[in-house]
Amino acid sequence: MGFSCLGIVGLVVVLGVAGVMLGDTDTGSDTGSDGVLEVTASPSEKAPEAKAPAGAEGDVKITACEVNGSTGWPKADVLITNRSSKKSNYIVSVEFVDASGKRLGDAMAASNNVAPKQEVEVDAQSLDKVTGRVTCKVTEVTRYAS
Repeated sequence: MGFSCLGIVGLVVVLGVAGVMLGDTDTGSDTGSDGVLEVTASPSEKAPEAKAPAGAEGDVKITACEVNGSTGWPKADVLITNRSSKKSNYIVSVEFVDASGKRLGDAMAASNNVAPKQEVEVDAQSLDKVTGRVTCKVTEVTRYAS
């Protein structure tokens, strides 16, 4: 990973600003066979509760997956809950795939200085234009003490 922490934070800020644009979105969810919570953009479905994986991956949950109707950019709403005993920084990688599993884009989300038991909501916004239904999948979570 050739980015410095500052570069990643800068990327997240740029992506967050791009995510401010409004558009029509739909949300829903599904749990994949690999145990990773996948959220699919579809009409008004509630996300089922899935068992949280161990380690840093268990601290991250996708709560919504949507495609902006104006830009065509996919976005995942990510909830980070610090289950460790130390204040921590997080970097979360998300990919957007179609129904056949083809990768359409990816994005990153980050949050710093998350206190133990604290919850933080962040967005993983892609700038790749997509059409149709997408599924959001967390592909990697990095957590380290602040």
